[in-house]
Order: sequence, then structure tokens, then C-alpha cells
Amino acid sequence: MARKFVKLIVDKQVAHVILNRPGKCNALNFDMFRELDEVIREIKHDRSVRGVILSGSDGNFSSGLDVKSVIKSPMQAVKLLFKWLPGNANLAQRVSIGWRRLPVPVIAVLEGVCFGGGMQIALGADFRIAASDAQMSIMEAKWGLVPDMAGLVSLREVVSKDQALLLTMTAGVLSAQDALSKGLVTEVVDEPMVRALELAAVLAKTSPDANAAIKMSINKSWSSSIRSLLSRESISQIKLLLGKNRLVAAKRQTSEPDKAYKDRQARW
Repeated sequence: MARKFVKLIVDKQVAHVILNRPGKCNALNFDMFRELDEVIREIKHDRSVRGVILSGSDGNFSSGLDVKSVIKSPMQAVKLLFKWLPGNANLAQRVSIGWRRLPVPVIAVLEGVCFGGGMQIALGADFRIAASDAQMSIMEAKWGLVPDMAGLVSLREVVSKDQALLLTMTAGVLSAQDALSKGLVTEVVDEPMVRALELAAVLAKTSPDANAAIKMSINKSWSSSIRSLLSRESISQIKLLLGKNRLVAAKRQTSEPDKAYKDRQARW
């Protein structure tokens, strides 16, 4: 399917999703929202995909919502925000929470600027690998708005409540190291794409069924009751024990020599 503002490339079972509006620092217009939503659905139905790497083109992740582009058409704003029920996700929210709902690990590569709506999208990923010179901000309050793209679902899990209030109320711009110290990103490295590819390769060696179960269990149990967590763990484990991918993963791990063990043997 031809898309103008979002690229999808599947290579070695990894889906590379690239925000592609470089002339605007990958600012989010309506078509980009729509194309991201399509890409998430496409990945969800591709059983060959073992992981996702989400990034932006030309050295930036995203500068956030292209307000002028969206508000020039009132119907676009309606389509972004419309939902049948209050608890459902609208289009603006699906491009963030949609990554959480995929059964595979999602790694966001944050380079350059990651502001506003861009940060909301990145928060939907399971891991955020930031370049050492990247800048991040939950910027909606600067425009008198509340973050409304479902990013707060993840934000409440990765930072403390007072830090969440501070980040959202002040709309301050953080360096990569500041974001790391607050828990907003997973790692800060000089070459985030290289690190993301390494991590994706490691995750691809484990059972996809186990990864899906772990992701679902952690996301659903993070703020639920202990009884719900215990129940979900047991149900997931029974399904995994009965599935074939557990055996495939176990065989793969045991068939690859333990390099550390071999190194120790050589020293002895």
C-alpha cells in the first residue's frame, strides 16, 4: 500500500516504521495519523513480524502536531477526536496506544526533537532508545491543551506522579540525560538505531508467544489488583506450556553455545 508520510519496511522479521515528513521535522498532519493507524493494523495481522522499530526521518523523531495543517479543516479535527464511546480510543489516541496493543516488542528510536504528539507516540512504545543529543517535551500545556493522545497511559507507569505533573504542566524541554534520569526513556546512546537493531535481534531469539504474553501481562497488571495479576500469569503460562513456540525458543537457546562459559573453560 502506497503511503506518503509513513514508511513501513519489514526486514528480517523486524517492521521498520518511519515517520516521513522531513521538511516539517515529521510534524503530525491528519494523513500521518491515518497512515500510522493503518500501519499498526497491518503489523498486527502480519504473523511474521517479531518486533517493531519506530523512528523518524532526517534526524528527528517528530516536532509534534502540525496545528495549522489540522485546524484548517474542521472535519479533520472531528475525525481525529471522534469516538463512539468515551472509553474507546479515537484516531489521535490509537497512534500511541496502538503500539501497546501489538503482540510484539516495539522500540522507539528518538533522535533530534521529540515534542508534544511525537512524545505521545513514543510513549506508546515498549522501549525508548534516545540519542545523546535528543530533546524531549510533553508540550501540550504550552498551547493551553491537555495531552490527549493516550500517552498518559504509559507516562503514569514510567515516572512518578509528581514528575508526571511537572512534565505536563511546565511543558519543559528535557535533554536525553534528564529524560533518562526521570525514567522517560530506556537508554541513551550515541547510535540509537544500532542499539535498537541489536535489541530487536535479541528479542527475536525468544519465543514470540512468550513475548506477547509478557507484554500483555505487564501492561494489564501494572496497575491492577494482585488477584488479577496472579490469574493472568497462570493463564498465560498454561497457554505457553501447551504451545510449540516454547520448545522452539528453548531449543534455540540450548543449541547456541554459551560464549561466556566457553571463555571460562579456555581460561581454565
